[in-house]
Amino acid sequence: MASRAQIPVVDLGDWHADPYDDGARRHLPGHDHAHDDSPHDGSARRRLAHHVDQALQSTGFLLVTGHGIDPGLPGRLRAAARDFFRLPSDVKNAYAQCADRRGWTARDRVVTGRSEGTETPPDLLEVWSCAADPATPCHWPDEVPALRPLVAEYTDRMRGLADTVLEVMATALDRPVDFFTRHTTDPNWDFTVNWYPAADETGPAAPGQFRIGPHTDFGLVTLLDRQTGRGGLQVHDDEHGWQDAPYEPGAITLNIGDLMARWSGDRWRSGRHRVLPPPVDAPREELTSLVYFHACAPGTSIASLPAPVGRTPYPAVRAGDYLQEKMRAILADGGA
Repeated sequence: MASRAQIPVVDLGDWHADPYDDGARRHLPGHDHAHDDSPHDGSARRRLAHHVDQALQSTGFLLVTGHGIDPGLPGRLRAAARDFFRLPSDVKNAYAQCADRRGWTARDRVVTGRSEGTETPPDLLEVWSCAADPATPCHWPDEVPALRPLVAEYTDRMRGLADTVLEVMATALDRPVDFFTRHTTDPNWDFTVNWYPAADETGPAAPGQFRIGPHTDFGLVTLLDRQTGRGGLQVHDDEHGWQDAPYEPGAITLNIGDLMARWSGDRWRSGRHRVLPPPVDAPREELTSLVYFHACAPGTSIASLPAPVGRTPYPAVRAGDYLQEKMRAILADGGA
């Protein structure tokens, strides 16, 4: 059995409880640092930002609490999504992904490991996906009318949470609090509901086959609401190899994506991870993950921050082009 990874817990309550916008004040002309000991001097925010900075340098992952998300919302969304995934395949085919890759993705259509150059058999999952542009898939399933409003509510909450985290991260780098969020007023977000069927439905996994193969995410930050299971999330550590990700009820798992790693000049790690195959010793275990991918506007030029913050000077990339190239790589048919 794999060991359990050490992923720090970050309570955003400390950020919300200290309303003082320390990041904005420190960049005002003539700011007097001699008065930084006032009751609302931003010290709680600075401590939180330092904690986030240290965690992202070591693992690229966080467990986020104090986020204010309605605790019942993920369960309601999962229930609606399962109603859809349980429909017959010929019904779901009517909602299959169209040219913009929004809608339903059947099994054997995604090979996530290809994004990092790892060849595996197709991933053992089904996906419902939508995105900011276009704001909806080709069409939503008439058979499950609750799905669309629940996805809209959930993604709205995730977008707000992602921007809050980006403010914390900007503060961690001693940048203005809107250093990242000025590029996310029109974000290029994606949202997927990943359904991992049970082993008694998929049959035994092929050698090297996973629910999701090893990869790093592509954008700025990913917010994951997941269920714990034996065939669940693992993260990779250079020293210890693959480890089971810790689970805390109600916490959102956050990880850094490739664009943010490039932007930080590799100060922060793009956390490598995978989802284990369905366990044969728990043949009825099925899991559903809610995955929100936050990225900046497609036309944003991402250039590495210079030293001493950054450590690797990557050439600038256009965010939208980078994401499209990565997405094409993971489709089993090569993007046709």
